[in-house]
Amino acid sequence: MHAEPANQEAKDLLADVFEQIGYQQENPGLRNSFLASSYELRTGIPQGASPKSSGPDVIRAMTTELFLDFLGIRMDSRKAEGLRFTINLITPDNGEKFVIELENATLTNLKGFLAEKPDLTLTMNRSDLEQTMMGKKPLQAQIKDGTAKAQGDLTVLAKLAATMIEFDPRFEILPGTKGGPAVAKKADPFEAVPEVSDAE
Repeated sequence: MHAEPANQEAKDLLADVFEQIGYQQENPGLRNSFLASSYELRTGIPQGASPKSSGPDVIRAMTTELFLDFLGIRMDSRKAEGLRFTINLITPDNGEKFVIELENATLTNLKGFLAEKPDLTLTMNRSDLEQTMMGKKPLQAQIKDGTAKAQGDLTVLAKLAATMIEFDPRFEILPGTKGGPAVAKKADPFEAVPEVSDAE
């Protein structure tokens, strides 16, 4: 692969090996990894429409906790080094409350609790948060028009946004099966991840 990335015959042989290993795996995660690698070696990165993760039905079905976990996945820990803050999030319409903490380059959340001395407290209905999750109305705009109430240091949101990246869901499993390296981009952490177009 590394010595001759254009050698399709060698890729096909490796794909045969991965396919057989995959068929013999009891663990579904390992099986899927080997079979996906086999497919990628033979045909390249799968194309077509990527799954739509920011549609209204998906967003409504996603718990707030899951959304906050997703922010943690989108965060580039290298950009978060040295940062530390705590945010309280309260959604009165469904009675939820969360502590969101950035420390040791890791973003975590804890449902059902509030920090005694947070750097920022956000109070907004879950239904309004969904507008931001779908990318229809930025959080800053909701704070500005009073839909969301903020108490504390608003620069925390900008710091959090600076750590967020957009990732390509069509990443290569094996080196050499995709044309060029993916470029990480900054994004508003509370907005939906843009979909990758078929042209890419």
